Amino acid sequence: MKYISTRNDKLTVSGSTAVLTGLAPDGGLYVPQSFPSVSIEEIEAMTELGYEERSAKIMSLFFDELSYNELLDITRRAYSTFDGDPAPLVKLDGGLYVLELWHGKTHAFKDMALSVLPLLMTALKAKAGQKETCLIPVATSGDTGKAALEGFSGVEGTGVIVFYPDGGVSHTQRRQMVTTLGDNVSVVAVKGNFDDAQTAVKRAFGDEALRSKLASLGCKMTGANSINLGRLAPQVAYYFSAYADLLGAGQINAGEKVDFCVPTGNFGNILAGYYAMRMGLPVGTLVCASNDNNVLTDFLDSGVYSLDREFIKTTSPSMDILVSSNLERLLFEFAGRDSSVVSGWMKELKEKGSYDIGKERLDNIRKIFYGGYARQSDYAETLAEVYDEYGYLADPHTAVAFDVCGQYTDGCTEDRPVVVVSTASPVKFASTVLASLGESVPDDDVAALRKMEELTAFPVPESVYALFGMKERFGKVIDIADVNATVEEFARSLKAGK
Repeated sequence: MKYISTRNDKLTVSGSTAVLTGLAPDGGLYVPQSFPSVSIEEIEAMTELGYEERSAKIMSLFFDELSYNELLDITRRAYSTFDGDPAPLVKLDGGLYVLELWHGKTHAFKDMALSVLPLLMTALKAKAGQKETCLIPVATSGDTGKAALEGFSGVEGTGVIVFYPDGGVSHTQRRQMVTTLGDNVSVVAVKGNFDDAQTAVKRAFGDEALRSKLASLGCKMTGANSINLGRLAPQVAYYFSAYADLLGAGQINAGEKVDFCVPTGNFGNILAGYYAMRMGLPVGTLVCASNDNNVLTDFLDSGVYSLDREFIKTTSPSMDILVSSNLERLLFEFAGRDSSVVSGWMKELKEKGSYDIGKERLDNIRKIFYGGYARQSDYAETLAEVYDEYGYLADPHTAVAFDVCGQYTDGCTEDRPVVVVSTASPVKFASTVLASLGESVPDDDVAALRKMEELTAFPVPESVYALFGMKERFGKVIDIADVNATVEEFARSLKAGK
């Protein structure tokens, strides 16, 4: 499998290069030169396989430098840290299902890929003969940071530095990050929002002077954010797995289409569903669920992507994003894979703050995607309604998806099964969950967790309670302008620690 850049379709690289560099030299994102194909018979055969085998089969289509058995070893090691089935499908009622992606160590869907990525990088790095330390700057809106820290902590030849928006994540998300153990990790708060942090990290990748300094320290930057192909491929697998589970349970017939409703901010999770569809998965509609920061909803309504809008801090902070990086990969497909068109749009976004893809392309996108959003008061109410009706406790991000799913099905003429993709455990947002259920919220985080557990019987892992007794290792807060210097400082500490 070869990969090309969304901004230069003449640039061709291997899977190992795509994963180990993360971002193309021109600032574009790597995409498959052509989509691999999975037949309905192959999907049916997945009903007899465990999740690790399903994941390895899908990943083998993306990374032919590694054998199926090598990839199976990676997925088995990665998902051995999960609590039971890595991606269980839960039936609520009739044709409504929930795909739970938060049974990993950090209780968020980012574990599905970030438990795999360090092992994948290590294997590809060995195949490529790369000796430099992989230095991984990560911008996070809450969940990616801890999943990256957990995945890469202690992994030889790597170093991870996470930048998160100061005051822009939940208390539990912050505690998960700043208490992380390991000599090859660092966590830094930045003054600004997630988009500011993400832009600064992207700018660091394009800074020749910084790259030169890091090279002199034996380091080479790569990415672990959702723009990395090594993140995207494992995510594609769980869409196939959900479909196989429906088949295996006799809930659908082979070839019958299924809708997926995905809460998304950076567009990577729902893009993985689109990739699965392009590979042959029978997908009906991909429902893109946004919160108050509804830039994607507006784009799917108008074809105009505009940053001229207020950034809103919400109780679903992992979706508080205005610059949805992975949307560029979708645009590449609907621009006829013409990188010059995509480059033009990205230039307009940078210089003017907006771009317009035109009615024809928008109409084609809307044949597959439905966009909707839910405001905080709406999805808080939905969270309570879902709990009352089904006895199912959702976190606020999943509640956004349930709310938008209701909007979609109310106006839908098709009668297809709908899978709501659940991206985080309620344990990460106990205070928000309690408030949504109409309960008083204790000031103490541990007390809030215990109250939620007693009220709903939802089990809170002891590891979550333990977070609040651990020492905070990282407390630095910096200006956005200091990101590059902080990355260089971290690289020096890695070199000194050798």
